[in-house]
This record gives sequence, C-alpha cells and structure tokens, in this order.
Amino acid sequence: MASKAAQKRLTKEYVAMQREPPPFVYAVPDEKNILTWNYIIRGPLDSPFASGEYHGVLLFPSEYPFKPPGIKMFTPSGRFHPDKKICFSMSDFHPGTWNPAWSVATILTGLLSFMLSDEMTTGSVSASESQRRIYAARSHAWNLGQARFKEAFPEYCTTLVKDLPNMGESVKSSTSSMLSPPTFFSPPNPQASSTTISTPATIPLPAIIPNSVIGPSDGKGEDHLHGSTGIAASLGHMWEKWKWGILIVLAVVVSRISTARA
Repeated sequence: MASKAAQKRLTKEYVAMQREPPPFVYAVPDEKNILTWNYIIRGPLDSPFASGEYHGVLLFPSEYPFKPPGIKMFTPSGRFHPDKKICFSMSDFHPGTWNPAWSVATILTGLLSFMLSDEMTTGSVSASESQRRIYAARSHAWNLGQARFKEAFPEYCTTLVKDLPNMGESVKSSTSSMLSPPTFFSPPNPQASSTTISTPATIPLPAIIPNSVIGPSDGKGEDHLHGSTGIAASLGHMWEKWKWGILIVLAVVVSRISTARA
C-alpha cells in the first residue's frame, strides 16, 4: 500500500506527465495500485529500435520518492531480458545513487538513454543491430497479444502503431522534410551550366490564345471562342498534362545555350 507521501507524489507526477509528456515515453498508473505504472517507450528513428514499441512496468516502493523503483520491460527488444528487472542508476539495484527529486518522467527518459547505450549490466542482453531492428518491427504485434498491454493501453491497441503524445523533435523534423515543396527540375548534365534554372510551383495559363480558336466578332466589340466552355476545358487539361514536359525541355534548351555561350 502506498504511503501518503507516495500517493501524493505519484498523483502529482501523473498530472505533470499528462500536461507535458517527455519525448518517446508514456506511462500511466494501474487503476488498482498507484505504485505500479505501465509504460511505453518508442524507439527513436535514428536508432536500431526505430519504430519499436516497448511495454514495461515501474514498480514503486511504498517509501517512494525516498527509494527507487524496480524496472522491467516485457516486450522483446534485443536489449533487455523480457520480464526481468533492469539494473541501472535509477533502479532499485542502486538505492545509494537514487535522488528523490527524480520523477517518473526522469526515470523513463533515463531508461531510454540507457537502452540506446551499449553498457551491459544485469537484465541486459547483447543482440546485433539487425536483430534489434527485427524485434522493433515485430514489437507492436507482440504487444497486441499480451493481456497486460491491452488492459493498460486499450487506446494503443490499434492495427497500426499509434504515436505517443510526444514523439520527439527527430520525428517532427522528418515530417517537415516530407512536407517540403518538391524540386521539379534538376539539370540532366551537372557540367552543362553553372546557371541555376528554376520553375515556379504554380504556372498560370498562357495569356495569349492562338487566333485559330477565336471566333468572329459579334459586332459588339467582343470576340468569342468556338465552343468556349469545351475548348477552354480541353486547353486547360492539355496544359496540365504537358506543362512540366514542355518546361523541362525549355530548361534543357536554355541550359545548353548558356553552355555554348560560355
């Protein structure tokens, strides 16, 4: 049973984590026992654990925050033995190094940092980078088959892996780069010219329409297009279909002319 100090402290930390979740980690207390917290760690994109989803528990003593928790990871990762306590500076293996100012967020951030390191200790396993990537790819499916995961995180029991509230700056940067405007043209011959040729993202339709598609005057000073609606739509369709091909050809011609003059 949790002491009043532990109850108060862990309740406060839960509110803080909901308000400002740390990157790549998420945790909730058990509904029946606030001393047991289930957590999820997501592997950063630049690590062998990329896209992995790792479920485990923090087992707090009734004396928390004056004593550290026990820590386990259930999901196979190639880094820790599943369902065995992990030894690192913030766990109950090292009560002498424990700092009562540390919180759930601090512990999980430290666990993620330790997971990304190569340090071997009690509870660790040694696996190759390729093996860890395989475990990462299989992790969500493995979690979905575990009653403990489904009970603790029903909102994450989806077909596809669901992002945590804070997926870190590396994911945001990756998303931003994918949303950047595409480059429509690059010179086919990098030695052809030092002049940079660029094309705007939006090209207006030509302002001049060939005389062949302009009809006779109606005597009121206005010219009409033959079948104006159909022809305009046809021209617009043709332009959208061929404009980039035409622009690329023109760009190549200009590039070659510039090279010849140089």
